[in-house]
Amino acid sequence: METKPTHEQAQLHLQVYDLRREARLRQARDWFFKNYIVQTLDDAMRVAAPGTESGALAGMVIGYWEQACALLNYGLLHEDLFFETSGEFFGVWELVKPIVPQARERFADKQFLAHLEGAAQRYESWSERRTPGHVAAMRQFMQQMRDQSAASAKA
Repeated sequence: METKPTHEQAQLHLQVYDLRREARLRQARDWFFKNYIVQTLDDAMRVAAPGTESGALAGMVIGYWEQACALLNYGLLHEDLFFETSGEFFGVWELVKPIVPQARERFADKQFLAHLEGAAQRYESWSERRTPGHVAAMRQFMQQMRDQSAASAKA
């Protein structure tokens, strides 16, 4: 974006950030990044089944970022400001990405997590223009974290 954020965009950005600080969402985010290691929709149902505590935590994180990205995609948030200060959504996308095609098919919802996906795709291009190699390094780091979690689970 060539423009600066408007006052309204900045205010909404701060509100979105403030919601991330809510205690239950912080707990959910901590759980999600430590435990949501899935490759298939069946894995996701096993790790975070609907109606369970882990399902509620996963749903909070995924739902929060889908909504925040919807605000971004509708132009209510300033894209550069969002990308400069909110990389966590991309990490969430990377963790859910493997199950999205299966979920879209199983639930007959072609728009399932479409806001998160669209924002992540734009972020990847944006980041590569500004800091080439950042996304690759982030993916490598996330893979190391998944490998460590898997090793801990087996021990």
